[in-house]
Amino acid sequence: MKKAILIMAISALAAGCADNSVPKAQLPELDLSNPLLAPWETPYATPPFSKIELKHYEPAFDAAIACSRAEVAAIVDNPKKPSFVNTIVALEQSGSLLSRIEGIFFNMLGAETSDQLQEISLRVQPKLTELENDISLNEKLFERVKAVYEHPGRLSQEERMLLEKTYKHFARNGAALSPEKKKLYRQYTTELSALTLKFGQNSLAATNAFTLHITDPKVVAELPGFVREGMAAEAASRGEKGWTVTLQYPSYLPFMTYSTNRELKEKLWRARSSECLGGKFDNTELIRRIVNTRLKIANLLGYKCYADYVLEERMAGDTKTVESFLNDLLVQTKSWADADYRTVSEYAASKGLKGELMPWDWPYYSTMYKDEKYALNDELVKPYFELEHVKKGVFLLANKLYGLNFTPNTKIDVYHPDVTAYDVTDRDGRFLAVLYLDFFPRASKTAGAWMTEFRGAKIVNGKETRPLVSLVMNFTKPTATTPSLLTFDEFNTFLHEFGHSLHGMLGKGHYESLTGTNVYRDFVELPSQIMENWATEKEYLDLWAVHYQTGEKIPAQIVDRIVAAQNYLAAYLHVRQLSFGFTDMAWHTLTEPFGEDVEQFEVRAMAPTQVLPVVEGTATSPSFGHIFSGGYAAGYYGYKWAEVLDADAFSLFKEKGIFNEEVAESFRKNILEKGGTEHPMDLYVRFRGHKPDSRALIERMGLGK
Repeated sequence: MKKAILIMAISALAAGCADNSVPKAQLPELDLSNPLLAPWETPYATPPFSKIELKHYEPAFDAAIACSRAEVAAIVDNPKKPSFVNTIVALEQSGSLLSRIEGIFFNMLGAETSDQLQEISLRVQPKLTELENDISLNEKLFERVKAVYEHPGRLSQEERMLLEKTYKHFARNGAALSPEKKKLYRQYTTELSALTLKFGQNSLAATNAFTLHITDPKVVAELPGFVREGMAAEAASRGEKGWTVTLQYPSYLPFMTYSTNRELKEKLWRARSSECLGGKFDNTELIRRIVNTRLKIANLLGYKCYADYVLEERMAGDTKTVESFLNDLLVQTKSWADADYRTVSEYAASKGLKGELMPWDWPYYSTMYKDEKYALNDELVKPYFELEHVKKGVFLLANKLYGLNFTPNTKIDVYHPDVTAYDVTDRDGRFLAVLYLDFFPRASKTAGAWMTEFRGAKIVNGKETRPLVSLVMNFTKPTATTPSLLTFDEFNTFLHEFGHSLHGMLGKGHYESLTGTNVYRDFVELPSQIMENWATEKEYLDLWAVHYQTGEKIPAQIVDRIVAAQNYLAAYLHVRQLSFGFTDMAWHTLTEPFGEDVEQFEVRAMAPTQVLPVVEGTATSPSFGHIFSGGYAAGYYGYKWAEVLDADAFSLFKEKGIFNEEVAESFRKNILEKGGTEHPMDLYVRFRGHKPDSRALIERMGLGK
């Protein structure tokens, strides 16, 4: 699943508290031998990763938290009348040192974690939650914010948006509660932060704990060479002989796709589909506590359910709109998804499968059918998607659309040898951002793919600070004899996450909290998902996709097959994605405390979307990090919401030309550069000329034709 983890940004300022109005006597003395606290004499003030050790984090957090408290105290104690500058802007610019440390720490927690780092996170998280509560529940501070909100004076559009966002943040985080209810709010939010953190740690541990080790050459003899090599490399990395499959997607999926061994595939599928459902890393009790705590918070703030609370600050607007949206898409596509299942099931039976087509059979037979119908498979396509070529192709697309250039910079410190840093410049040579690329799976990295920022864009005292953006993925590793050759799905993922990075790198504005990807959650996927449309455009692929051994351009017939196959199983995959949205909404529209069986609850929630047979003893929820440890609670529908947006938006490129400069410039100025400075619907209509229409998505999937 795609993942877009948006970690808080760090500051480009020298170490120390950001607000110069804070009396020096009130500032904590900083230990400048700690690289997290010292000024960074590095290219573009990038993090000095090689100097940062585990021992530095906790002291740095403590010092930065003290800085943040001093900054907030200075705002509260300011004798001058509350104004936009001395209250709203001052609050926006406070906490820069803490944000710097959080940006590094929480990115490492996902991309390069360790037992020690996870232990630190468990100690640090309550302190951060306490600080957040102390700020959002500060009565005097809220009084100043409210005073400005009620008498704003003349403000620009960007300033009005910052003011509104700041006021709502306080109002939606307990500032208007009674003292008794504020105490409960503190308790619930502290509990919730610890619960969600533990959920994610359990999920990673469960993924790493399972392996399937094969020693019999006969079992792997039928597999394509690249699959055997990957399994052998995995085994060797663990000091094992033979072949090893893990639950990491680049290892798991190829075996499920090409092996005929139903027994082993069922074992693998059940292991992956029952992660954290019981056992050592059980997340079911955590789910109960998370959803019940979220419900308590929502009720405390005056909402019937958690989804009502979340969706008030989303493009969709409310629970009813989301439920109608999901149901409408399901009605239009469910029969087509069922037809997809029947097609593959009948095909499997024709190939000798006895009994019902089960979920662990699906990758093999759906791929075999695709190979026969479209003469297209991973082995045929992968040689033309060698990672270095794909990277050049992705960079080329950014250049043709937006004039961007990417230059490797070996002087920039990176956090792992696999990571590469790039200077990103505009067509006129102006520096825009640093881009970090981290491609391959490792035990210390969370599964999935995501974009994050170490620092966002902002302008302070007339000086512009540009972003530091990172893309973290889990692509097929190179072997001793073969470079990293991506599947078409992995290529799609690269384009998707790169779209997020464009949103971050091209962001403009004075206030970091409003730039780049700091937008409504159901809007943030538009810049990423629209990029996937180019993956099947012949005009684009012809520019760079060549065979990694021969240099031969990708043949026209292969491109034609890719285009012809792009809607293969589109309805099934669409409904599968809807099923996650239905499940998310079921958990977060609860109006009474949950005490039921997690597995059975999920079965009921997914029932309207069920296509493949239900298998007892499996469930998605216990490892559904997006909604239980990420930022997508009551928001997973946003992927489909944004898919409607991207289908409608890309239709303009199709009409005018996929590299049309005028359309690209409009998308850059109205979507990518604007961030959260205006309401997303206003931005979208300004680009497209009308509100999004779901018919574009249905037509793109080829349904009804």
